[in-house]
Order: sequence, then structure tokens, then C-alpha cells
Amino acid sequence: MGKYSFEDVKKLYYEMEQIKGKEAYRYVSDVLEMAKEPHRRDFLKRNPKGNHQQSWNNFKGNCFEKLLQHIITKSVEPFGLKVVNDKELKKKRLSEQLVAVKRNLVIDYGKYGMHLPDADIVIYNPKKCRVIAVISCKTSLRERIAQTGYWKFKFWENEITKHIQVYLVTADTDNTLTKIEPFKKARAIVEIDLDGVYVLTKENLHESDKVKLFEHFIEDFKQ
Repeated sequence: MGKYSFEDVKKLYYEMEQIKGKEAYRYVSDVLEMAKEPHRRDFLKRNPKGNHQQSWNNFKGNCFEKLLQHIITKSVEPFGLKVVNDKELKKKRLSEQLVAVKRNLVIDYGKYGMHLPDADIVIYNPKKCRVIAVISCKTSLRERIAQTGYWKFKFWENEITKHIQVYLVTADTDNTLTKIEPFKKARAIVEIDLDGVYVLTKENLHESDKVKLFEHFIEDFKQ
């Protein structure tokens, strides 16, 4: 029997799609929770004295990102766009197309070199290798929220990258974004510094022009 992997989690998501249809995205956190116990059993079988929680946190984050890449890819490919993740762009051997995409995404730090931003998912036009948007994917807002705003600022500094939209997609498992008032720091940052935040949740989300349920992502993205 093979190691418990993202493919197993993707099967769980497909099953959720059969039950919830277009609303399945709201239950991504539930899908990940369903995956935790089989992942734990597999992990402890292979590492009887290992730290499962640490392994699970890494696995959950990677699966969340891959599930979103899967969902977003299916949504934007009909528009002639492509999706790539930053792990692929960091590989030493890239296709000619991805070399051009990387060149159109890097931040110039002068004598300190050219560096890729922390962009979990990159959407680009393959005809000109023009980067359209970068998406940061996080299960909770405790992770990297201020850094996402920082990359938006760095893109804005350069003519080559200032058009790039910066989005955050989150399951918001700690309910940081659920209410508008009283404003929490994370909600203030996303309202002011990002182009949009899309939430995968079953909770009642107080939406705004910047913070919306994930179902609005494609609709907004087309505009």
C-alpha cells in the first residue's frame, strides 16, 4: 500500500463534490479534517515515534494549496490562461515558457539580486508569458498575511510588475475575517493592501468589496 498522499485527499474532495456540487469549496476544511486520521495512521505506521502534528501541519498546508491550484486551473483554463505554482518556478530546469514567466515575476533587489516572491499560485497568459495574478493560499490568517501585502507593494514599485493582481485565498479556520467590526489587524490589512481575499468557509462571512466568498473569485477575475 502506498504512502497516504494528496491523491487520496483529492479523492475525498471529488466525493464532496458529488454531495455538495458547486458548494464543495466551502467544505475544504472538512475534507482536510477527514484526511487527518488516515494520514495519522499511515504516518505512525512508518514513524512510530515521530511527531505527527508537525507532519500533518505541513501535509495539510500542501494539500490546501494543491486543491486550490486544481480548482483554479479548471476555472481559468477556459479563458486561455495557465496556472503554475512557485515550487515549479524554483526548479533549475524550466521550459522556455516558464523561464519567461519567471522573468516577468521576479523582484529586482539591485546588487542583492533578482528573487521570486512568495506566490503559491501564479496565473499567466501563455501567449506573452504575462503574469496576471499571484495567489497566496493559507488555511488560516495567522500565516503570512502581512507578507502578502508586502509583495503587492514590491510589485507596485516596478513598471514590469505593477499590473499584477495579488489575492489571498484562505479557509480562515480561526475566523479572523468573519466579521467586519470590530476590525482585526488581518482584516484591516486585506481591506487596504490586497486586491482581493476569497474565503472558503461555511461560516456567515461579512463580505465587502475586498473580502468575499470564494464563489465570487472567477466572476471577479474575469473583470
